[in-house]
Amino acid sequence: MRTGLIIVGIILIVAGIWVVAGHAFYQDTDTLLQIGSAKITATHDKGVPQWIGIAGIVIGALLALGGFLQKR
Repeated sequence: MRTGLIIVGIILIVAGIWVVAGHAFYQDTDTLLQIGSAKITATHDKGVPQWIGIAGIVIGALLALGGFLQKR
């Protein structure tokens, strides 16, 4: 359990840093026009909000510290 907490914490910290640095994107598709069965769509790349990265860093740090400080 201790090793698992440390590993998950480190993964969350790295993922959080990746998001905060601005490297995480997802695609969003919008329908612009639809006439019958024909439709025109547009795909946009959107960045993942920074608060998600900050939350990942904080939660990852708490998990990693909990793993390091657990006595077993």
